[in-house]
Order: sequence, then structure tokens, then C-alpha cells
Amino acid sequence: MNSNKILQVSTLQALALGYTKPVVTAKEMIENGDIGLGTFENVDGEMIILDGVCYQAKQDGSIVSSPDSTGVPFAVAASVENGKKFKMEKMENIEAVKTRLTLSIDEDFALNSIHVARIDGWFESVHARAGAPYQSQHVSLKDILSKTQKDFCFEGLYGTLVCVYFPDYMDGINASGWHMHFLSKDKKLGGHVFEASMSSGECQIKRLDSIEIKLPSDPAFDVYALKEASKDEIKEVEQGNN
Repeated sequence: MNSNKILQVSTLQALALGYTKPVVTAKEMIENGDIGLGTFENVDGEMIILDGVCYQAKQDGSIVSSPDSTGVPFAVAASVENGKKFKMEKMENIEAVKTRLTLSIDEDFALNSIHVARIDGWFESVHARAGAPYQSQHVSLKDILSKTQKDFCFEGLYGTLVCVYFPDYMDGINASGWHMHFLSKDKKLGGHVFEASMSSGECQIKRLDSIEIKLPSDPAFDVYALKEASKDEIKEVEQGNN
């Protein structure tokens, strides 16, 4: 495993347009990194990879370990080992967290690079979401989540934010800026994060210099007009506002 490489499965454009068929397995994801995030076949919940284990956040925010054979249509995985570490003070909201992470990147003149990070700490609240499987092709991710997504709030718990940063020029391959999933320390709660506040924590962040993109081999992938994916819809889905 290249410790400075990130594996990306498919593209966010394809997922946004409804390509939710498996491309790799959960086992292949953890073979390529100890940290990561994504989703599962038919958008069956949210993926959180942490310490080399692949977890699945279900529609109610509960967590299960993913069997090795579970299909993955879209995800990223990398290693955060040997990343830069720093303490994090009280953060009132998720924008404050993102700003602090971006400042760390900017300090290293690295805004055009991909980064992964983990933030371990005490969270006053975490607002997150996850969906249930919806078996249909060419139904947009926004429409799928409008039918299956459930929002939930966790309060007063210790856990980890798994964070991935893609620069603006890679928008569409993945979401530009920060994308975050949460996993509680006891591995019982988690999901896709769209708001959070924390009292204290520690961040480990790593700059990556290589990306491998695993595209679907299924001929159906080539019928999608990927550039037609709506950036506004992607942003709404990313922020949990659909």
C-alpha cells in the first residue's frame, strides 16, 4: 500500500446521477487505507473506515461492521499514518472545524493537494444522516435520499470525525472542500455529518500526493452523462439539506 496515495472508487458525478452498483468490495477498500468514507451498494447507509476497519452507519445511526464482500459504488480510502498532529480547542460548529483544518493546509501551502484527517475528541453534538438501500438505476442521489434518508443527533459523546479534502479543481470527481463522517468511540453510532460542535480534540492530518481512481467496468457506467450532474444538487446532498 502506497502510504501517500488515496484510492477513489468511481466519481461523485456518477453517484449523484444514480450509479449505485458495486465497483469494489469493502475488503478492497481496507486493503488500500486505514481511514476513509463513502457509501455501499444501492446507497445502503454511510461508510466509515477507521483504524483499518470498515463500518456501516445504518438508517437509524446505528453501526455494524461491514462484511468483506459488501459492494461499494463510491468511496475513498487512504492512510493517515505519520500525519501532522495538533490540538483542537472548542469548535462551535462544523464550519469552525473546516476552517481550522483548511488553515492547517494553508500553513503548508497545500490547498491544491488532497488530504485526509481524523479528529478524535469530545463532541457536544453531532448532526448526521444515513439512508437505507434503494435499488434503482438512474434515480439521482438526491431523489434516493429524499426517500430513504433519516437525520439524527448525537449529544455528549467521544468519537472521531473522518475527514477528506479535495481541492476545487477536482470538483465532480469528488466534493471539493471537506467531507466528514462520524464514528463514536464505542462503535455504536455514526453517519454522514452536516453539523457538529466539539469541546476539545486532537487532529491528525496528512497530505497525499497520488490518487488512483477505480472506474466501474460495467458497460452501463458509460451511458451516464457525467458532466450533467448538478453541482447544486451535489452541494445540497453533501450538506444534508435535501
